[in-house]
Amino acid sequence: MKFIPTGVASLLLVMHFRLVAGKALPVDSPSPLCEKKYTCSNRVFEQIRKQVILLNGTAQELFNIYVKWQGDTFRNHTDKLCNPDTIFFPAFHVNQTSEKKEIVVALYKIFAFLNASLGNITRDQEELNPKVTELLERLNNTTKTTRGLMVNLSCLLCTRYNVSQVDVIYGESTKGKNHFKKKQQGCQVLAKYVQVIAKAAQVLLPHVNDV
Repeated sequence: MKFIPTGVASLLLVMHFRLVAGKALPVDSPSPLCEKKYTCSNRVFEQIRKQVILLNGTAQELFNIYVKWQGDTFRNHTDKLCNPDTIFFPAFHVNQTSEKKEIVVALYKIFAFLNASLGNITRDQEELNPKVTELLERLNNTTKTTRGLMVNLSCLLCTRYNVSQVDVIYGESTKGKNHFKKKQQGCQVLAKYVQVIAKAAQVLLPHVNDV
């Protein structure tokens, strides 16, 4: 059976990710990678590369659209309110000379965090901007690509690298925060995401045909 992102494996992971997205998990949590048996496509790493490049190509526009709909305060003070250095995001210390297994583990950590964060951001924007389809569609499309990427990363870790568990860190939940704080946290996360996804795309380029 060839890997199909929208298949059973994807559905199981999506269900897990949705459960995670609503929780506040600021500490290390084990991620159950290999509960499902995978058969990876021979081009799984190429699929991962394309998904990361796609996300990198849309990240800045997602951030811009997000800021656009948060109000004048955020539009006029973006640098201050959306400072990416003020928000936690998993470190991405690998580079183009790192071992491929190390790169895949690092990618899994950042996208597990991002997936949960996108769940929180989307929930908040459905509350704050329920009629802004431009933004909600961008968030949903990014989430779909991220979840497909997570399935590919999981498959690669389980079948090629025999990694059955990765300790991941999830961001702080926005539940109970006021509207301003919800907007700001989402803005900071997306600003940091723009930086991290650009580095991830650059790191992946030399490893396309050598997994």
